[in-house]
Amino acid sequence: MSARGYPDDGAPDARTLGGFTTRQLRGMCAVAGLSGADADTYAGVLAECLGPVAGRSLDLPPPNRTFLSDDHTPVEFSLSFQAGTAPALRLLTEPGCGADSLAGNGAAGLAAIRTMARRWNFSTDALDEIRDLFLPPSPQGPLALWCALELRPGGVPKVKVYLNPAASGPERAAGTVREALHRLGHRRAYEALPEADGHPFLALDLGDWEEPRVKVYLRHDGLTAARAGRLSRMQRGPGPAAIEEFFRTAAGRGPGTTRLSGRPGLTCHSFTDTGADRPSGFTLHIPVRDYAAHDGEVLARAERLLRRHGVDAGALTRSLGVLTGRRPEDGVGLIAYLALAHQHSRPPRVTAYLSSEAYAVRPPAGTAAQRPQTVG
Repeated sequence: MSARGYPDDGAPDARTLGGFTTRQLRGMCAVAGLSGADADTYAGVLAECLGPVAGRSLDLPPPNRTFLSDDHTPVEFSLSFQAGTAPALRLLTEPGCGADSLAGNGAAGLAAIRTMARRWNFSTDALDEIRDLFLPPSPQGPLALWCALELRPGGVPKVKVYLNPAASGPERAAGTVREALHRLGHRRAYEALPEADGHPFLALDLGDWEEPRVKVYLRHDGLTAARAGRLSRMQRGPGPAAIEEFFRTAAGRGPGTTRLSGRPGLTCHSFTDTGADRPSGFTLHIPVRDYAAHDGEVLARAERLLRRHGVDAGALTRSLGVLTGRRPEDGVGLIAYLALAHQHSRPPRVTAYLSSEAYAVRPPAGTAAQRPQTVG
């Protein structure tokens, strides 16, 4: 058995970052109902995104201290659930994770996106329009560019890029988001956003999307259920009660203890129509790993949320077994976030964001060291 609880299959790359994460990806593809051919294609895409660090031994430290995950694995998975449909599998990566500087990281990430654009024949015009705002010569902040892929049957994913509004300094983040929205044609969008404590990400849909979105993420320190219920700015969006109920279930907070005192909550406001003065989508993200003793608790909350939205939780349970050989009770952070998304004319979606844990497992709350412990 390997140190992570998996059978040792003897594969020569089983102890490399690429070998470990592509094996996880193949298993996740099976959970999501994708074919073996699709799994092969997407495993190759992941290896290409990781570049030279795909062959890096897991006995070495992570290639950089990426903000993408708590143990600095530059890969995250997510499953998005909607009543009546198969779960949608997504893959988030940091293509420039092997670079020796943040500027190099951004350049490598941009090159990876351009390679995808040529392969899958989509335009990068929207990204090019705002490139100077988010990829300056001397960038600041915890990230440069992340790439998310929604993995569809047929081997051609939907592509998203995540950018850092604080690239020119945190004091300029709000102005950067405002300018980006203006350049992309959403000239009334910024004024529609609720008050927030920070602007962690701006994301763009690239490629084959029915309604490509510009997504603005906001940070909310000390978030309460009541405040969360008032953050949507959709014209026909969710009512406060539905948002508060999700908040309390996901965070495990009762009516008297509703404040997120640790890692902050996030909201995402999606814009699709440049002529509209309100967002077309709203998502609340709860960093559940900071508000549970262990992943068993988080899984139970996720199962309640999925049942409430008419979704069988079996796929989520199976996905945890694909990602790790440990018991949910033996760590916290395998399920990093739970999110509830609303989009005009569509049923709500519940999304679970899942950590690879290639390098470390965060011990359960209340143990001697409440930080990731290496398992390699």
